[in-house]
Amino acid sequence: MAASTTISATTSAQLPALPAERFFRASLFFLILTSIATLVSTGKLDLLTCVVAPAAMLYKGVRLWRGQPAELSHSTATWTVIGYLGFFPLDILFFSRALVANSSNPALLAALLAAIHFLVLVMLVRLYSATTDRDALFLAMLSFAAMLASSILTVDTSFLILFFIFLLFGVAAFIGLEMRRGANGTLTPPLSRQPAEDRRLSRALSLAALTVAVGSIVVGGALFFIFPRFAAGYLGRASMQPSLMSGFSDNVELGQIGEIKQNSAVVMRVKTGEPVLYPMLRWRGTALTTFDGKRWTKPHPDEIALTQSDDGWIYLVPPGRAVNNSGQQLRYTVFLQPIASSAIFTAGEAISVQGNFSGESSNTNRNGPNSYLRRDETDSLLNPFGNYAALRYLAVSRLPALNAAKLRAATSDYPEAIRKEYLQLPPELDSRIPDLARQLAARASNSYDKARAIESFLRTRYGYTLKLSGKPGDDPLANFLFVTRAGHCEYFASAMTILLRTLGIPAREVNGFLPGEYNDLAGDYIVRASDAHSWVEAYFGGEWMTFDPTPPATEKSGLLSRLAKYVDWIQLSWSEWVINYDFGHQVQMAQSVQRTSRNWTESLRSWFEHAQIRNRQRLKSLQLRHATLGLVLPLALIVMLVALRYEVIGKLMRRLRLYWHLHTPESPKANPVLASRLYAELLRLLERHGFARRPAQTPLEFALAVHTPSLAPAVREFTSIYASARYGDAPCDTLRLRHLLEQIRETSRRH
Repeated sequence: MAASTTISATTSAQLPALPAERFFRASLFFLILTSIATLVSTGKLDLLTCVVAPAAMLYKGVRLWRGQPAELSHSTATWTVIGYLGFFPLDILFFSRALVANSSNPALLAALLAAIHFLVLVMLVRLYSATTDRDALFLAMLSFAAMLASSILTVDTSFLILFFIFLLFGVAAFIGLEMRRGANGTLTPPLSRQPAEDRRLSRALSLAALTVAVGSIVVGGALFFIFPRFAAGYLGRASMQPSLMSGFSDNVELGQIGEIKQNSAVVMRVKTGEPVLYPMLRWRGTALTTFDGKRWTKPHPDEIALTQSDDGWIYLVPPGRAVNNSGQQLRYTVFLQPIASSAIFTAGEAISVQGNFSGESSNTNRNGPNSYLRRDETDSLLNPFGNYAALRYLAVSRLPALNAAKLRAATSDYPEAIRKEYLQLPPELDSRIPDLARQLAARASNSYDKARAIESFLRTRYGYTLKLSGKPGDDPLANFLFVTRAGHCEYFASAMTILLRTLGIPAREVNGFLPGEYNDLAGDYIVRASDAHSWVEAYFGGEWMTFDPTPPATEKSGLLSRLAKYVDWIQLSWSEWVINYDFGHQVQMAQSVQRTSRNWTESLRSWFEHAQIRNRQRLKSLQLRHATLGLVLPLALIVMLVALRYEVIGKLMRRLRLYWHLHTPESPKANPVLASRLYAELLRLLERHGFARRPAQTPLEFALAVHTPSLAPAVREFTSIYASARYGDAPCDTLRLRHLLEQIRETSRRH
């Protein structure tokens, strides 16, 4: 039976190797290796699994290459798996649970991770004990299960590339398996093959597997875009290890954002379509109000729920406040990576937002019935469902224009709620800080100019660094202002906020991101963790004005930066057209295809008309210059029609191909394909002289029917050699056939 056929290397020493044996072993091994590599590439597995599993695969690969037998017996493999079942509950409750403690649902993801551990163990144990085709089929099924688990853990483009490789090796493995099964079911054992023939067979099978895999990818891709994907399941929205972003919660300690800025991981991409020419463009996250000397907090957040309207948008302008019509309006799309924060990032003054915040639908235009946001008293937007999964949302913001005259004329008579919340100072404030604030504001006659003076002082007199030396002590703010005179963004923002408050100007510290690097290929801003930033918002006459006292950092450019933009363009396209593909995208793509096809049709019609006119003019010009051309062209057309009628061109091509085969120096002596072509040429020669082979005649019967004494011996010898090679699996002497064919041709010419 097929299941008893060994896939171990020991068989090759006892029985003749089955066809494509080496091809099958290599395909199956690389199929399993690709599934393991895909699991490791997700970045969600523990370090032990990421090291042990690939190492075990590579060790097994070396042993297979050397032709060594299976290491484990079937009974040992079975008892190993049964023994691991006793450890499985501990893995769920303790080991895997510790790895996903920061996720949105630790219990569910711990069970998933423990199941992956069990899957990898079973796969390796089965690989080390595989001896039959049934084991090979089971290994292929396990590898497919590993790919399914990987699709839950990641949606990155690296998964797409590895999936294509997996598909290629999967097709190759099943082709090899079916060939082995078919050969094993024959009545006679397969003949031993030469190494050259094995290599040719492997190349042919590799080409077949590549063709099938590419065809599957093309057809599958077409079907994917024709039938849009619906909402992802619960696990599809879960993230095992979201990025921890201190500063976008209810508190931040001085120095924490500096730690984030040393991480270059992409946090989000903001697609604007074109660069935003606005000097104070920031992606605002959350604002903090209370400072105790070391930490900013928001002790009593007053949040309200913002529900979506009938058109699917959530409108953010507070009741009773008109939209600021000054400045430019910005419409953008945010692709936010999973982060351990509920902050929703927007630019300027957010007007409206639309997104799948509840996770009940992947379609942005049709949010779930419970999709809503919360807004606190600092106008910060919060997602009550958390940002533990990748999030896509649209937003419309107003980037207010600077009206310095209006800000200078703003009253300093602030509402009591504003004074109580945004003029708070630490209980133990260094006396030098108020003195410095009064000194900087001495020449300013209004609150706005005082704020500008403080901002300019910090930007020009202090240095920016992520590597702070020494200990900040009990008063890090005073240490920054009067000792180190260097720091990162939250030191600058905290210093300006407190300096403004000592002058009686309401201010708050805001955390978010700088615009990031604009990618002109994709029309988006690449925002990394290193773009995390803090700045200041000051209150003037009912409006909050943005200030940034941090000195600007230098921008990096070069070849690697350009290559990174291409990678980002691929990532953005993958997120937009695969991960978030929905009915809206399908309509958009159909409209784009319709416009493109219409443009191409019009361009092709225009080109054809111009080419027709141009060629007609050229023919007229040639006819005027060459009077005989009018006679030559019709004659040439008649000759071409006659040649097509009597198949002159086809016969000429056959003769040329036969001539090339006969005179090529690398033509092998035993070539049955060449013998068949020579026999076809023989039939054409004899038919020309009245000897036509009937369909019912065999080659030998036809040879005996040739009675011409000068032709019969050569024809019968030719037919005997050809029939032995064609039907008797005997060596074919093509050199002799060529000689006989020339002899028959010369004889037929004389008669």
